[in-house]
Amino acid sequence: MEQGNAAFLIVAAVAVGVVAAGILGAKPPLRAVAELDLPRYLGTWYAVASIPTTFERRCPQGTTATYTLLPTGQIEVLNVCYSPSGGRIEARGRAWIPNPKAPAKLKVSFVNFLGLWLFAADYWVIDLAPDYSYAVVGHPSRKYGWVLSRTPDLPPEVLDGIRGRLEAQGYSWSKFRTIPHPVLPPG
Repeated sequence: MEQGNAAFLIVAAVAVGVVAAGILGAKPPLRAVAELDLPRYLGTWYAVASIPTTFERRCPQGTTATYTLLPTGQIEVLNVCYSPSGGRIEARGRAWIPNPKAPAKLKVSFVNFLGLWLFAADYWVIDLAPDYSYAVVGHPSRKYGWVLSRTPDLPPEVLDGIRGRLEAQGYSWSKFRTIPHPVLPPG
């Protein structure tokens, strides 16, 4: 009888935990991709959708990110976007891989003080095309997210698949906004 009571209590505790997680909106931990070939990831990406950051709210169009490997092993980050009037806005930063065993879990900082990159944030690659034609970057809090492409847009069926995988990871697609890439003047 005691074993039956113990089993019942375990089942009841698990059920309560599942219900509580559903009520409280608990999400499973964000998962990064297992492998990231950094040389293939480098280069320019177009942001086709994002949960806008403070930087991106000022410029709703033409957002790109260019990653360049530096001799130090760090990655130079150049984010560019355009204001509603077409003015170019840039942000430069550094990214690095703190744990070589988890290469898709990068850190990035846009605050440089006396050569130190401060206030680094998580930058996790959470979805990636086998041919590196698109990538999805997230943050464990799910407050930030970017859908990146090597081209200014993605086919609807590819974007639909990304949306489904984002939602499976606990993101709400309704928080993302699409980013148009009009033809803008160079420089």
